[in-house]
Amino acid sequence: MEITARMVQELREMTGAGMMDCKKALTEAGGDMDKAVDILRTKGLAALQKKAGRATNEGVVAAYVSDDKQVGVLVEVNCETDFVARNADFLAFVNDLAAHIAAAAPADVETLKSQTFTGREHTVQEVLGEAVGKLGENMNVARFTRRQVAGAGAIASYIHMGGKIGVLVEASFEKPETASADALATLLKDIAMQVAAASPIAVSREEVPADVVEHELAIYRAQAAESGKPEQIQQKIAEGRLQKFYKEVCLLEQAFVKDPDISVSDLVARVSKELGDAVRIVAFERFQLGETSEAQPASC
Repeated sequence: MEITARMVQELREMTGAGMMDCKKALTEAGGDMDKAVDILRTKGLAALQKKAGRATNEGVVAAYVSDDKQVGVLVEVNCETDFVARNADFLAFVNDLAAHIAAAAPADVETLKSQTFTGREHTVQEVLGEAVGKLGENMNVARFTRRQVAGAGAIASYIHMGGKIGVLVEASFEKPETASADALATLLKDIAMQVAAASPIAVSREEVPADVVEHELAIYRAQAAESGKPEQIQQKIAEGRLQKFYKEVCLLEQAFVKDPDISVSDLVARVSKELGDAVRIVAFERFQLGETSEAQPASC
């Protein structure tokens, strides 16, 4: 497979490695980008790369949280230009769509498009078509997620960079009065900002998929083997790097971005003590604009 300059540049942007190292890794990997990243990591030429997504589409990620904090929605709608993405009519449509999803609970995007838009006489697909006609650009509902609290709990949202990144965070607790506490609202906002900035892949290490852990271990073992040290030492090196991996990708183990001296888990414990309640982070959702662009080209 021909290794193009664009491929080399893309790998460099993903890993921070040098141009020649990227080209060699791509050649060794036969053009496979993921394998090339692993090769660079094994050689110590690239750090762990979290899934950041390739934000190639314009558009916006919007969030909606119900007044009682029991239902939360993230939705991504793509368009062709940043000019339309900042248009007031486009933003109003996306925000109304998020509220509709919260109320109507569609199973998927196709079901959503066939539903009658809340408060209107037309389907979501028809309203989307009207927006396309009015604004003169192709648009697409790329994806959405909807969360609903089960039991005592609350959902909070955060939108970063004017809709480039959207986050939902769900917490549970025991006392009903905790739902309206200012300390809880501040905690959930801080954690949503943490998710936006640090891009964890799971709340805790127990939730990290087994295949991901095994993949990382394979890289760490290969790195340790490069050291030429005894096999027993190599295993300890690999296990130590796995522990570091957990601290980088597990939300509760990450250093809190506002105070790196404590972990997110420490922050939750501190606020729980302040509230006199057991607050637990149940889940989070993180959308970055354009993550699905290759799989779902924009179309009205």
